[in-house]
Amino acid sequence: MANLKEIKRKIGSVKNTQKTTNAMKLVSSAKLKRTEELAKRSKVYAAKLTELLNEIAQKMQQANADGIDNVYFNDGANPEKVDIVFITADKGLCGGFNSQTIKRVNNLIAEYQEQDVKVRLRAIGRKGIDYFKFNNVELNNEIVGLSAAPDFKTAAEFITEVAESYVNGDTDKIILVHNGYVNMITQEIKQDQVLPVHPSKLELSAVSTSELEVEPDDDDTLLNALVKRYIEYTMYYSLIDSLAAEHSARMQAMDAATSNAKDMVKALTVKYNKARQEAITTELIEIISGMESMK
Repeated sequence: MANLKEIKRKIGSVKNTQKTTNAMKLVSSAKLKRTEELAKRSKVYAAKLTELLNEIAQKMQQANADGIDNVYFNDGANPEKVDIVFITADKGLCGGFNSQTIKRVNNLIAEYQEQDVKVRLRAIGRKGIDYFKFNNVELNNEIVGLSAAPDFKTAAEFITEVAESYVNGDTDKIILVHNGYVNMITQEIKQDQVLPVHPSKLELSAVSTSELEVEPDDDDTLLNALVKRYIEYTMYYSLIDSLAAEHSARMQAMDAATSNAKDMVKALTVKYNKARQEAITTELIEIISGMESMK
């Protein structure tokens, strides 16, 4: 009977877990839909911003035979110091979402260390911060709460501080790493060179078809302002993209956990019925044996 009680207790415990994981799945699904809509709207703004940046950069390229002479557009070749900004979640229960980002960051660290390049880490999200602190890896910057609730002002302040390090010559390259959203069942690691702005991001042609008129003295002013807004929005959009991917990963993880709990309940129920039947059979044998001995 003690065995039956233990199995029954386990069934009750697993059923409670199943209810919890199913509820978390539904919550993540609802949050994903809201974040997905926000990401779509943000993407439209980011595309327009990139288009405007492209136009100004193209005007400057045509005015200067040597190309764009601007601190934000250096080639970034052979860097001596690199800053890696990475985004992880503040919470767990989302499968390999955080571990994939951490793995990519570790690979980048190893790659740059082989080239004798100094690497500084700037972390967003508790899970990544906890991991690197546990492994005694120094973090130059850290912020908790931003990955769970992206805020443009906070994101802009964070990345502006990093960008100032680049302008002041404290770092030669800034790389942003996060786990991005593809669809409801897929996430992928995204690695983006924030600064210097890579030419591949801009579609610079020899002949400009833009109707935008810019005074030569205003080129740098406009370009610098646009690049600053561009990197601010790159940071903000990456946070939204990461949050959508986090909800997607958590929804999948909770769906798998709910399914596993369901299978476990079935297996335990079969085990319980079998044990109960054995207990009844044993009791009947004892009764029959007792009656036989009394004859």
